[in-house]
Amino acid sequence: MTSTHAPTAKPARTTLKGRPRSGWLAITGLLLLSALPVLGGALRLSELTGENPTIASPVPLIGHVVAMSVFCLVGAFQFSPALRMRRTWHRTAGRVLIPAGFIAALSSLWLAVFFGGPADEFALAMVRLVFGAWMTGFLVMGVIAIRRRDFASHGAWLTRAYAIAVSGGTQALVYALWSIIIGEVDTLGETLLVAAAFVINSVAAELIIVRRANASRARV
Repeated sequence: MTSTHAPTAKPARTTLKGRPRSGWLAITGLLLLSALPVLGGALRLSELTGENPTIASPVPLIGHVVAMSVFCLVGAFQFSPALRMRRTWHRTAGRVLIPAGFIAALSSLWLAVFFGGPADEFALAMVRLVFGAWMTGFLVMGVIAIRRRDFASHGAWLTRAYAIAVSGGTQALVYALWSIIIGEVDTLGETLLVAAAFVINSVAAELIIVRRANASRARV
């Protein structure tokens, strides 16, 4: 994701015809990756009765699922150079995404801090707490950057936050791969796989940021 204000100093990468790329391949991949946690969240909400012993209040869970779904699905379109060139779209989407991102991140912190599940799942809650805190910090830095009109830094921070947000999809993939190759996943294995998915997405985000920086320098 890039700034809530369209950059004016550096043009987006264009096709041979001089038009910005649609980025449809990246958008499709991100939407498919986002679909996994979105569907999982919808299932959790459908099963929520208000008497779940692991959740003190259903409100944080509802807020987390809804806000994270919005952040992941709408955020995927921010990776389209063509859409980023449309100032109205980009600003409007940014004004939706920033609040949604904060709600998603802060609610995940609430759910982790007030964790009331089995003792052997405490480590998993702490992993989510750490990355939820990082996502919150990335969003804060992104807001600071856009207020300074530092579009490149804003895009980098929001890309990092988005990578953490869509880690749910990566978690499902690594979980499935582990199950196929090794077998059933125990609680410790689940904790390690969730942490691995967060790390994989974070590394991918850094590679995207470096590639953008190199492309920008090449256009100068």
